[in-house]
Amino acid sequence: MKPTPKRRLLQALALVAIAAGTYASTATVVSTIGDPKTDQPKKDDAKKEEKKDEAWPTVESGTKAEIGKLAIDFTLKDIDGKDVKLSSFKGKTIVLEWFSPGCPACKFAYGKDGPMKEQHERLTKEGVVWLAVNSEDDARPASKIEANKEFLEKYKASTRIVLDPSGVVGKAYGAKTTPHMFLIDKKGMLVYQGAIDNAPNGEVEKDATKTNYIDAALKEINAGKAVTTPKTKSYG
Repeated sequence: MKPTPKRRLLQALALVAIAAGTYASTATVVSTIGDPKTDQPKKDDAKKEEKKDEAWPTVESGTKAEIGKLAIDFTLKDIDGKDVKLSSFKGKTIVLEWFSPGCPACKFAYGKDGPMKEQHERLTKEGVVWLAVNSEDDARPASKIEANKEFLEKYKASTRIVLDPSGVVGKAYGAKTTPHMFLIDKKGMLVYQGAIDNAPNGEVEKDATKTNYIDAALKEINAGKAVTTPKTKSYG
């Protein structure tokens, strides 16, 4: 059956309407390309920015060491003349021991009945970095490289000794005695400072239980816990 002129007109109008609708839809899509309001990546696809590690404050900044805050960075020479930069050990647990080869307390600590030599060797094998910081004035015999090497030889110790003749690092950490201990966790936070233990010369007070504060603190941070006793009074 042949379409009438009226039917042909209606069909033509329908085609025009369809075409107009398709154009409008296409125009809407094209107009949104590059629109910052609509052209945003999906949240699931967006990459999360990695938080950069906070830089350790340096001794030059005048910042003082404080429990619960980042350790104070320094660069000192060891007794073999090599530079030692504290922050180069980032990601490792660090023990700082203030040390003097002429100190009676250090001699006891590294002697037959002392805790230091055994502890240093044990922790070093476990991956802990242990540095002995000598802040003796360079005019004193105990500051001399020979004196430090003789101490290590006499006590058969392998502790790495770094020299701080100006005392600037010792002042930054508030080191008062030898030994005076500081523990830095893998995140670079200072988590303990004070005595090596509660037994000066190997003796505890009255009926107290002997406690090595460094070992106790290490056990806690390795278990993901806060250090129960973050500060004690050093002796030496």
